[in-house]
Amino acid sequence: MTESALPELDPVIHAQARLRVTVALAGLRKGDQITFPRLQQLLEMTAGNLSTHLRKLEDVEYVEITKAYEHRTPVTLVRLTAKGRTAFESYTDALHRLLDAGS
Repeated sequence: MTESALPELDPVIHAQARLRVTVALAGLRKGDQITFPRLQQLLEMTAGNLSTHLRKLEDVEYVEITKAYEHRTPVTLVRLTAKGRTAFESYTDALHRLLDAGS
């Protein structure tokens, strides 16, 4: 990037719904997971909409989805990967630089 060039924002994270998902997951400690229903509740998203956006984040390895069982009940766990955390940090850094350039 040249001094006068504006930073580019990661298009995978930049979509509003995926940004909300990424922010929620980045708020967890490294390696921590959240259940799909809890994430859905926090974000007030439909299961289908959340699944679609998680799939896009999973395709670029920003999130990891784990299917498990708790007391014979299936549970879906979601976590931000190290690659996803790095991408989010780069995204927020680029956003700050972009906003600072407008000042």
